[in-house]
Amino acid sequence: MMKFLLGGLMLLSAAGCLAQQYKPADQGSEIGFVIKNFGINTKGTFSGLNGNIGWYPRHTDSCLFDVSIDAATVNTDNSMRDDHLKKEAFFDVEKHPRIRFVSTSVTGPDRKGHYTITGRLTIKDTTKDISFPFLVTALGDDLIFKGSFTLNRRDFDVGGSSTISNQLTVSLTVLAKKQ
Repeated sequence: MMKFLLGGLMLLSAAGCLAQQYKPADQGSEIGFVIKNFGINTKGTFSGLNGNIGWYPRHTDSCLFDVSIDAATVNTDNSMRDDHLKKEAFFDVEKHPRIRFVSTSVTGPDRKGHYTITGRLTIKDTTKDISFPFLVTALGDDLIFKGSFTLNRRDFDVGGSSTISNQLTVSLTVLAKKQ
């Protein structure tokens, strides 16, 4: 019985060694988006990345991503447009300062090395399930997570103008620093 208990504790300790905790780093990361405005691609970025990432490459069912960005950092290289995007009709940054994603599952990798993450994206007071593929690349002790997804801005009650497309593409390059 004692051997069984000690063996179980050793297994748990070994599994814990595989578990890695990371913090997303603003510097070295890019959260970007592209949306058509008057039929022309308009690009923008967000910063203020924060959160926690639990990365378990051999046990993806235990992975956890809880990350957010500062909605007030929206930057389209046009200060008038950026100020407009911060208002109530769009991101309403006074009432909703953060955009947050919390994973519910991670699967993979597939034959090309892609993982798939599913989770809950919250923009303003609206939370929706999303899923998208991503790649993981080691950078010393740190990791880079890279992926993209498309979403409908109206699903999150963002904006109302008919001059901008309802669909936008979000691209993520997240540098995660080992803790």
